[in-house]
Amino acid sequence: MIVAEQKSLEEMKALISDAEKVLVLGCGTCVTVCFAGGEKETMIASSSLRMATKLDGKDIKIEHATVQRQCEWEYLDQVADQIKDADVVLSLGCGIGVQAIVERFPESWVVPGLNTTFLGLPSEQGVWVERCAACGECVLDITGGICPIARCSKSLMNGPCGGSEDGHCEIDKDVECAWQLIYDRLAAKGKLDSILKLQPPKDWSSSRDGGPRKIVRPDLRFINEELEE
Repeated sequence: MIVAEQKSLEEMKALISDAEKVLVLGCGTCVTVCFAGGEKETMIASSSLRMATKLDGKDIKIEHATVQRQCEWEYLDQVADQIKDADVVLSLGCGIGVQAIVERFPESWVVPGLNTTFLGLPSEQGVWVERCAACGECVLDITGGICPIARCSKSLMNGPCGGSEDGHCEIDKDVECAWQLIYDRLAAKGKLDSILKLQPPKDWSSSRDGGPRKIVRPDLRFINEELEE
């Protein structure tokens, strides 16, 4: 899931300071799970902004709404009138949600109320940890389901560096060495042979360094064309 956290109230106030009418728009998927931009958080943020701007002597009309997913236009269309009516849309979705609103409603001014941080999972109540760097070249079959790109501080592909000690990373003793985890996992499954073959240098062209990425499924496009006919 995409993990994000809210900007501070002062930051959000600055983003809407010149507006007369604001829509705080939440998202009901990933950022709901990490308690950053769901319906509850959107309601609280809009209420806090109303009170804060009134205390500052500003008369800003602030409304709020939440769609199931900001990253899909069919859900954004459900609040199209509110988006078009606002001077500023404060998105409590991830960076993809912000850009989806901009593309669908180019005449609207959209600003981010969240900082999108990483792709991760909840490790315990109130804690989310990075597990995937979306590098575009997955090697989890070789490394026993543990990602060396996201979980190794140096993104090493062929074993640990010389700085790990007692199974922990040299950058932070609270961080487990990814390659120790990989070794232990593969040893337990009797699959250590899978890491004996040296991996070539990472092809970063499949990652962000290769420019904006796009996935095209011709089979799904064909089905959609048939339905439209």
